[in-house]
Amino acid sequence: MSRYMSGLVVRAEGTPAEIVELRLPEIGPGQVRVRIRAAGVCHSDLSMINGTLRPPHPLILGHEASGEVVETGDHVTRAAVGDRVVLNWQPACRNCWFCEHGEPWLCSTSHGVAALENGITLDGAPVHVTLGVGALAEQVVVPENAVIRVPSELDFDLAALLGCAVLTGTGAVRNTARVQPGESVLVIGLGGVGLSVVSAARAAGAAQVIAVDVTEAKKELAEAAGATDFVVSSENLSKDIRGRTGKLGVDHAIECVGRASTIRAAWRATRSGGQVTVVGMGAADDMVQLSALEIFSSARILRASVYGQADTDLEVPALARDVLDGRLTLDHLITDRIRLADVPAAFDRMSRGEGARSVVNL
Repeated sequence: MSRYMSGLVVRAEGTPAEIVELRLPEIGPGQVRVRIRAAGVCHSDLSMINGTLRPPHPLILGHEASGEVVETGDHVTRAAVGDRVVLNWQPACRNCWFCEHGEPWLCSTSHGVAALENGITLDGAPVHVTLGVGALAEQVVVPENAVIRVPSELDFDLAALLGCAVLTGTGAVRNTARVQPGESVLVIGLGGVGLSVVSAARAAGAAQVIAVDVTEAKKELAEAAGATDFVVSSENLSKDIRGRTGKLGVDHAIECVGRASTIRAAWRATRSGGQVTVVGMGAADDMVQLSALEIFSSARILRASVYGQADTDLEVPALARDVLDGRLTLDHLITDRIRLADVPAAFDRMSRGEGARSVVNL
């Protein structure tokens, strides 16, 4: 088996991503080698190159992907050669305090890790992989707990979305916000995650789902996902939302952008006693300001949803079954099917707010 592969690499901060040849490491005990068949282009990948996050370099981009296992190391029990798998960029160790207390999405061994050195080399120098995966590449070598088996009938491109966008968006609705039938939901930001939130909110029985983005071009996508209302964002967003909810505000606002300004807008558009859920990953120096009096008097809840507050080992297979059974439709999320060389153009479209998910087919 070839120990060389192509991958999308950022060599240093401020340099463009480029396809380069990489040397893969030998797999060790408890590891698996996966041939990537489909990978989504996620906003978190863009954050690795636009300055929102500052990972070490050189860096292989990508973390939302599916593929097939082509080699296993000693003592591997979770996967076998030929298995169709979804990659898990935040695998739970099952032994730390958070895992033992029912919060595997906050696992101390993987939560908050932007990139890891992985034994892959570029011109003899070690390479880091985004979120421990580096999936915008032909192959990856990962710990066995970073792969989740899914049925072989599930298309690779749809399976890839389960590993980030769909799980994150669905989990934000089901596990964090816990949207109930008849409630109203505001969704700010309509990328792959935001559109997944819209679909999950409607599936949960929300009576009103107001979708917000910066461009009118997202209206059709929002409606396909199940939105009852579509609003182009403006400085008067909170006032507009209150006008659509009898001046009360929404029961739930789910922010999928990761900016202080949109978090604040979500807060203002939520009714007293309502809940604001932040899904978007923002910059460390982008500060959200709320007055102490407003926090007390509004009685609103502000919380984050990390990876959909999901136990990935349980929820990814469940989502896969929902797709195969027709209970969950994902086709509207994929607006572009591209090659690895087209990823930089996909980042440009994402920066302009165009489309939903671009999926790389390898």
